[in-house]
Amino acid sequence: MALGRKRGGGEVTLHKALEVLALVTRVALGVIFVYASIDKAIHPAEFAKIIHYYRILPGFLINLWAITLPWIELTCGLLLILGWYREGALTILTVLLVTFMIAIGVNIIRGVDLNCGCFTVSESARSNAWSVFIRDSWLLAMAFFVFFFDRTAYGLDRFRAPKGISS
Repeated sequence: MALGRKRGGGEVTLHKALEVLALVTRVALGVIFVYASIDKAIHPAEFAKIIHYYRILPGFLINLWAITLPWIELTCGLLLILGWYREGALTILTVLLVTFMIAIGVNIIRGVDLNCGCFTVSESARSNAWSVFIRDSWLLAMAFFVFFFDRTAYGLDRFRAPKGISS
């Protein structure tokens, strides 16, 4: 299906437009997660306090989660930006987003207003839980969009051996 606009002697198709939009969305999602990881990676003790205030994880997992989560976000974000192992990075980030939404949803039901710890561990950073839930919903929608429409050759995945071929 063509959009009808001529460009460089050919038509820009809806399929091509979706691929370009998916590429831009993939890179944007990667940048968002890289940015979200930085303050948490630099200040794991403060991030552990934020995790504690959610009152969901058992105490022995809080420090482990505070130390590992930022590096998972950073790694997956970089993989998305580079277009390398996109499906794996998207799967991990999708699971994280669903987990975040459940944790926020539980605290909305409890009536707890807390610092989500999404982009900063600063104690002065407070945001409305519903707005955080909606933002995470948009990020989840972006992840699904990229998963289904990012089939471009723009990324390091094109240099990997095809499935079933080992070196």
